[in-house]
Amino acid sequence: MPVAHAGGPGVDGGARGAYSLGTAPAVPEPRHHGAMAGLEGMEQPRGDGRAIASRWSPTVEDERAVHALEVHGDPTEGEVPLPSLPESAAVARRLVQIVILRRWGLTPKLTEDAVLLVSELVGNAVRHTGARAFGLRMRHRRGWIRVEVRDPSRALPCLMPVQETDISGRGLFLVDKLADRWGVDLLSHGKTTWFEMRVADR
Repeated sequence: MPVAHAGGPGVDGGARGAYSLGTAPAVPEPRHHGAMAGLEGMEQPRGDGRAIASRWSPTVEDERAVHALEVHGDPTEGEVPLPSLPESAAVARRLVQIVILRRWGLTPKLTEDAVLLVSELVGNAVRHTGARAFGLRMRHRRGWIRVEVRDPSRALPCLMPVQETDISGRGLFLVDKLADRWGVDLLSHGKTTWFEMRVADR
């Protein structure tokens, strides 16, 4: 059952919604106010969309991304379980990177955005659910990609106000700014948090 409705339906029928407290650096002007959990030291928001392009290249971690895919599995074929540890954020980023850029052949900009957003979803699962593990899954349908993070906690999302001067608590801000649709689906055992982005299929 979808929860935290805040917009139109997603690709798989879920609701667009909100998420819970977190940490992420300052971002550009918001459409909505909120917060989501994140992990310090991850990719930073891009401001006008170009700020971190010079610092982050989707080709830099190809070898590690290939290794992550071999060791942990393919999130397009089924849910990939990962331990609820801070270092799992790096694994999730690499899996998202290699799938979007190499397997699906989509753009570096889209890859960059998705890598940033999966860090926020994983950060919340690691820091705020008390779970031992979480699951990562990715889907690609015509015109859309979807990234899902499932955890066993049924704690509902909580919107928090964010000010321009805040230096933390802006994870939801990022998701709302960069994703076309996002939300939380409540499951019988836990929940799935997801975001979707429009793509120009080649």
